[in-house]
Amino acid sequence: MNKIKKPAKRSQLRQIIGKEYFIFLKKYEWFFGKKKWASSKSFIEFENSIFKHKSMILRPLKDVDMYLQENKRKNLEIAIKHINKTLIKPEETFSVWKLIGRPTKKKGYLDGLVLKQGKISKDTGGGLCQLGNLLFWIFSHSPLTITERYRHGFDVFPDENRKVPFGAGATLSYNYIDLQVKNETDFTFKINLWMDKTHLVGELLSNKKICKTYKIEERDHLIKQQFLGGYSRHNKIIQIENDNGIIKEKLIVENHAIMMYNPFLEEKRD
Repeated sequence: MNKIKKPAKRSQLRQIIGKEYFIFLKKYEWFFGKKKWASSKSFIEFENSIFKHKSMILRPLKDVDMYLQENKRKNLEIAIKHINKTLIKPEETFSVWKLIGRPTKKKGYLDGLVLKQGKISKDTGGGLCQLGNLLFWIFSHSPLTITERYRHGFDVFPDENRKVPFGAGATLSYNYIDLQVKNETDFTFKINLWMDKTHLVGELLSNKKICKTYKIEERDHLIKQQFLGGYSRHNKIIQIENDNGIIKEKLIVENHAIMMYNPFLEEKRD
């Protein structure tokens, strides 16, 4: 757990070819696989709220131009229209990219913040990882089963103003870096997404009342100095289910990342 390998650096050509290859494989799964994909929508409101969360849209980040944050707002606005009001019926699998599709300039997407091999960059549709983070946090507080989730191999920004534990999110990159959950219950769920002036907001609801409650705990958090220099960060995200006093714990994800900043501040001297 204390040692991690640095992600391999590949040429730009290999990155492009490799990306398109994995995109093809994911599309093949969409159309020829055995999963039942969530696709239907309902404008009938469900009364049973499972969990609700919001995250700030414009977050000033070191060395990141604010226009990329403004573009992120537009990208989120376009993307959430494809997911808002979606039903997740029993035995169906919810996929972020299956619903959104490929983000392109033709569809109105703008350049936004992305991470490439641990470095800050920009690309069309950038910033949608905020949507992945929000959905992951919501799904983690529900009986839905997270079946596919990815995270950056780098911890790029410090924890300033962080509202959730490190690693309690999901990165997105069309279409093979996806967030998927399966409904293995007898309930039907509905995801509502909207934006106000400052926040992206999401809420998961169900067609029937669920007596179980869920909370998330971070455990085994560790910052480790690596043998060849630099630091790495590790933790576990645990879901705690309370079923009328009967407690069950489940490991949701285990995170390992290379830190791109010095986690220890120098002591101030007079």
